Amino acid sequence: MQPTIKIHDLTTGEIVEREMTSDEIKNYDATIARNAAQDKELADKEIAKAAIAARLGLTADELATLLA
Repeated sequence: MQPTIKIHDLTTGEIVEREMTSDEIKNYDATIARNAAQDKELADKEIAKAAIAARLGLTADELATLLA
């Protein structure tokens, strides 16, 4: 199934739904991949922080207080 774009003209109330162009699909896929990579990076950082906190004998809340 081809991805679609929905355009809503607020002045007329007209809604147009059309298939994405190949460039729009490439941009969409790149955005999804970039977001997934950022999510993984954030999760990895949180795991690393938790590991450091555990080694120091701190809770996550205590570590957050120190880093604030």
